[in-house]
Amino acid sequence: MKFDTYHISSAIKKNLSGLGFKRPTDIQYKAIPSIMKGEDVLAIAQTGTGKTAAFAIPIIDKIHRAKSSKRSQGIKCIILVPTRELASQIGSVFDDFSKHTKVKIFAVYGGVEQDPQIKKLANGIDVLVATPGRMFDLISQGAISLKQVDILVLDEADQMLDLGFINDIKSIKRKLFKKHQTLFFSATINKQIKKLAFSQVKSSAIRIQISPEDPVSKNVSHFVMFVEMDDKRFFLRRFISDNPEARIIVFVRTRVRAERVAKALERGDIKASTLHGEKDQKERTEVMSLFKQGKINIMIATDVSARGIDIPNVHYVINYDLPEKSENYVHRVGRTGRGVQKGIAISFCSKEEKERLEDIQQFLNKKIQTIPVSKKEYTYTLSLSNEIQSIQELIQEQEDWEKRKKKRKKKK
Repeated sequence: MKFDTYHISSAIKKNLSGLGFKRPTDIQYKAIPSIMKGEDVLAIAQTGTGKTAAFAIPIIDKIHRAKSSKRSQGIKCIILVPTRELASQIGSVFDDFSKHTKVKIFAVYGGVEQDPQIKKLANGIDVLVATPGRMFDLISQGAISLKQVDILVLDEADQMLDLGFINDIKSIKRKLFKKHQTLFFSATINKQIKKLAFSQVKSSAIRIQISPEDPVSKNVSHFVMFVEMDDKRFFLRRFISDNPEARIIVFVRTRVRAERVAKALERGDIKASTLHGEKDQKERTEVMSLFKQGKINIMIATDVSARGIDIPNVHYVINYDLPEKSENYVHRVGRTGRGVQKGIAISFCSKEEKERLEDIQQFLNKKIQTIPVSKKEYTYTLSLSNEIQSIQELIQEQEDWEKRKKKRKKKK
């Protein structure tokens, strides 16, 4: 079945064609008809399978038709997401799909000034993409009205509910139309969170689960290397040097480690940008933009960018640190192998992390293939790094000597 045969507006079909969308993915094929009928949907599907389009296409079509047939004012749909980056991305996807329609989209999130957001909201929008904190602030200030909302979407629903937003979600739902539609989308979900999600949808809700036995796209190949914690930076440096043209996301556990790893790479004359919650929103947006445009090839990130972010042509995801939560592994490696593209995920596992590796393999229902590293190879990698370190030290010594020489000349 092709999108050309769907009962959606010609403007949306034109947009989809221009973006290269010809046939729906499994999640789109199963979710779009139910959403268009107004049914509640709880959908679980692998990363990179097109979940955003699965709810964006029918929502835009429904609002466009409503606005074409009669005068319609006020926000009709709210999409709640856990991170600023995801809010910005989904806003962009909706913008792409809604060109040449009457549907207006706006994304609000923290870390930026409120006044321009309030001004934009006052001009009237149809779809609001938001992080909970900023949305609740704007509701309390009277900048957002829920009176006309009849669709509520939770993207990355498991994290939204796990972060404790359930009471806020219940509060929002009480203010909506009694017959409003609720859509939950996620790549992973555990039994406890699933129970919470079911409590917030109609009993007749459509439940969709794509490839539940394998939560990661088949396009991703998984590997693990057993490397001591203190030696990881040397192996990362060598891997990047051996793959100079590759676009790589390196995931680490903390903000501090992100900066340390970046500095370790810099000492080997490798430039990398960092993305984490310590950076202000302007910096985060700039780093993400440069990486998406291919102006930087190495991005070191915490899990702030592991959820839902769609970055084209990422060749490798490297888990420099294994995640503490097994489901975060799925979201991390989902940054590669998106759509029809192939991707590779490589994890560096130290002795201290072997238990985490076991949990991840159990979660994936399969064993991750090991990349064997012989003693000779291990020693060679460390020696290469020591050689680079020595060269850098010599360069630094030369620069220091030049500075001292200049100072002596000035004194004379």
